[in-house]
Parts: sequence; structure tokens; C-alpha cells
Amino acid sequence: MIRVNWSPSLPVAIALAIGPVAGVLQSKALAPIAVAALLLAVLAHRRQRGAWPWPRGAAAWLGLGLFAWGAVTAFWAIEPWRALGTSLQIGGFIALGATAARAVAADDDAAHRRLLLTATGGLAAGILLAGLDAVTGNAIRAAVRGLKEIPPTLAFGLKPAASAMALWLPLVAAAPLPRLLRAGVIGAGAVVLVLLPGEAAKLAVLAGLLIGGLALLLPRLARPGLGAVLAAAVIAMPMLLGPILARGLPAADIPPSAAHRLLIWDFVIGRIAEQPLLGWGMEASRSVPGHREHPTPEALARFGLDGPQSPPWLAAAELLPLHPHNGALQLRLELGWPGVLLAAALAVALAMACGSPVALAMLAAGAVTAMLSFGAWQEWWVGAELLAVAAAAALRRPA
Repeated sequence: MIRVNWSPSLPVAIALAIGPVAGVLQSKALAPIAVAALLLAVLAHRRQRGAWPWPRGAAAWLGLGLFAWGAVTAFWAIEPWRALGTSLQIGGFIALGATAARAVAADDDAAHRRLLLTATGGLAAGILLAGLDAVTGNAIRAAVRGLKEIPPTLAFGLKPAASAMALWLPLVAAAPLPRLLRAGVIGAGAVVLVLLPGEAAKLAVLAGLLIGGLALLLPRLARPGLGAVLAAAVIAMPMLLGPILARGLPAADIPPSAAHRLLIWDFVIGRIAEQPLLGWGMEASRSVPGHREHPTPEALARFGLDGPQSPPWLAAAELLPLHPHNGALQLRLELGWPGVLLAAALAVALAMACGSPVALAMLAAGAVTAMLSFGAWQEWWVGAELLAVAAAAALRRPA
């Protein structure tokens, strides 16, 4: 009988091998893939060592504290049971991810090299598939869905996969491969991701490359510097955007989705001002008063969106469909100052826990996406982030 050595790193390696392709075909698949991989990593550690790899460290406890506060906000949230359920669900996911990261960190170097090599193969396959889908007019994903005609909106379905792959792409730099091959995979991957739909993924790729390069040049300053920048962004986002949006911006010549985002942020900042201290409660973005209303003529004029060049759908768009597309604004809107301060401290702790320039590059890429796109509590995105955290645990801190 052949006995398979299920090291803690192996389930995470498998998830990163299949995750990019699965994300291209259906981004929501990333959540169950991540849950299964993280759980199996924890169980493998328990089986090998006879003990549970309980979470520890400032980042783990601050992450759990953030969702404990989210549960407290259920007392005044608009939808208290949804607020409590999301807090417990995502908080449990965070606990699982922190535990799995400890399990991966305790694994041996051979398992870590295998994880990084497998992640590189998975990313190459996912990026290739995404590129082929894009150049064929999304025919691959249409075929998977059984669609005879390809709707124009199907192209936007590549955005989540592109963001997840932009988050994981820096892992290639640590793979046990020749330097030129690693550079080629990163360069080709970056080009494809920049050409795919979605501005957030483009900026995430650039942020990862920039911060990774700076971390190599300034190793002592990189971690505290990135932590300080992220904490300042989380804390100051409403204060920075508020006056700018109140004066208005010429938005007629930017992509309509970006113009809509400005209208969303303008509305959210107004709602933040109504509950500035404790926020509206976890998941309030879904039901905050006025979220289904449409932009006023005054708001459209302030952003230069009242002319014939603006798409008609903007005037009929909802002011806050599901979430603000900005993690810092969502935190302030829903969790108030306590949530913002916990998240800022978490950003610093994560930066200080990064063991290599690769981990810092992933943190920067993930932060850009979190600030510009998707809901902060979307399970597939949290799963992608936690897989990145687990993979980062395989990177040794430089001496």
C-alpha cells in the first residue's frame, strides 16, 4: 500500500495550481477551493506533529479583532442577523487562514519549494487561459456556461480572476527556477493581466512590481514604509476624497464604470458623515438609506456627466450597488472609527510580518485591489487573500 505524505504545504500548492484556471472559468470557485486547502493544511499539520497550529502574532489577532468588532456592530446594524452572520463567517475564515499559515510555515524547505513551483505553473496556466479567452471574445467561458451567443458583459467576468492572479503573481519571483525563466513568466504574465479588463488588476500588477523592487533596494525601510502608507490610506481615505468629490471632477472622459465609482464614493462619504463614530454596522452597504436611489442632476453636473457624451445608464444607476468598491470607505461606513483603527493596525502588522520582498509585493497588490474594487467581505476575494497569506508563509525571512 502506497502512503502519500500529505504535508501541510501540499493542499495550498494544489489550490494555487488549480485556482487561477478555476478563477478564470468561475471566480466564485476560489472560496471553496481556499476553504478546502486551508482546512487540509491544518489537518495535515495536526496529523504530522500531533498538535494544532493555533494562530499567533499581531496580524492574526488584529484580524480576528476586526470581525469581533463587526459582530458587536450587529446591535445597531440595519440588518443585524446578516451583520452577525458575515462577521462570524469571515472571522472564521480568517482564523482558518491564520492557522493554515502557521502550518505551512512549519513545513520543510522542500515542501515550500514545491509550493512555489506549483503556484508558478498554476499562474502560467491561468494567465494563458485568460488571455486565450480574451482574444477569442470570451468564447471559452461562454462555452463553459453553455451560451450560444456571447453577451458583451461576459468580458467583465475576467476582472476577479485577473485581480486574484495579480495578487499571486509575485510568488513566481521566489520559485526555484532559473532567473531568466522567472523574469519571463512575470513579464509575460504582467503584460497579459494589464491587457485584460479591469483597471484594479492593472494597478495591482504595477504596485506589486514597484513595491517588490523597492523592497529589494531598501530592505530596512520597505516593511515599515508600506505599513505606514497602507494605514494612512485606510484612516484618511474619506478625509482625502471628501473635499475633492465635493468640488467635483471632470469625469466625462474617463471610463463610465470609473465615473460611476466616483458617484458611489460621493454618496458613501455623505452617509459616513451621518454615522461618523460607530458606523452603520457590518454589511450596511447593502441596505444603507438611499442606496437604491439615482444620482441627482446636481451630482451629475458636478462631475460633468450631464452632457450628451455621458452614457444614459449613469443617470439611472444605483448610488450604492452592494458595496462601495473601496475597502477603506466600506470599513468606515460599516464599522466606524473602531473598525478603521483595527484595520490600520492590521495593515501595519501584515507589512511587518512579511518575510521577503515577494510577500510585500503581494501585500501591495492586494491592497490596491481592495481599495479600488470588489466588496471587502466577498468570500472568493477573502479566499484569494488567505491563499496568498498561506503561500507567503513559505517564504523565508531574509537574514
